Parts: sequence; C-alpha cells; structure tokens
Amino acid sequence: MSLVSLIVNMSEERVGPKSWLPENQILRSFLVFSIFRAIYGAGIVVITYFLATSDDAPIWISVIFLLSSMVISRVIFRAIKKRWPNLA
Repeated sequence: MSLVSLIVNMSEERVGPKSWLPENQILRSFLVFSIFRAIYGAGIVVITYFLATSDDAPIWISVIFLLSSMVISRVIFRAIKKRWPNLA
C-alpha cells in the first residue's frame, strides 16, 4: 500500500465529531431552534423596549406583547418544522 493510497483512504473516513454532527437530527433541530430564537428574541426585545419606553403606550401593552410573542413564536417555529420535516 503506497503512501498516497493511505492518505486517500484516511481522507475518505469520517472520524470524529465532524462526521456525525451534521447528520444528527437532534443537533440540527437544536441549532435551527437556537438561531430562530436568537433572531426572533432580539427583535422582540427591541420592540418591547420601544413599547416600554414610549410615553404613549401603557406598561400593560408591553406585557401583552410579550405574552402574545410567546404564542406567535411557537406558530412560526411549527411552520418552520413543516417546511423542513427532517428536523426532530
């Protein structure tokens, strides 16, 4: 066995976390969920800040907005899971 064929054989083997990480459905779902929550959560925080510091809106508007955003985020994530059914 030559050195070149040994290197080719070793490069074809997928050893280590890089081999199973992209194929793990739970990890992919966790990553998609985390990215979605980070982007959605940042938007919610900004909007809530502007609602809470606004002189025109009472504080209970911010509370209602936060409660409704929890429900809306679940609906959006459910739609994401329908679009990509391979997520766990």
